[in-house]
Amino acid sequence: MTGKNSNRLGRIDEELKKEISNIINYELKNPKITGLISVTKTKITPDLKYAKVYVSILNAKNTKETFANLKKSTGYIRTEIAKRINLRITPELIFVLDDSMEYGAKIDQILKEIMPKEN
Repeated sequence: MTGKNSNRLGRIDEELKKEISNIINYELKNPKITGLISVTKTKITPDLKYAKVYVSILNAKNTKETFANLKKSTGYIRTEIAKRINLRITPELIFVLDDSMEYGAKIDQILKEIMPKEN
């Protein structure tokens, strides 16, 4: 991949990340999608046909259910992306659960429990 092409893919990744975040947080009206959903990263293939969308879900009533319903909303999200980002092909969105933030929060909690209280 040339430097010019990777810059373009990087710009598309950033734009996708921003737009998908906005759609999920402000426009999805599915009551089964609960908690704080963050798009942590997007990675589009060089042929622009597929984009992996890494999402982190915090404070959801049921993370698995929220993730499943988010996947069911893929069609709507993709349609909105097509309207907002001018690409020849609108990529298929593949949602991937990124639990690194949840893992980090768990580690923080453990550290708080084992660290001596400072006065």
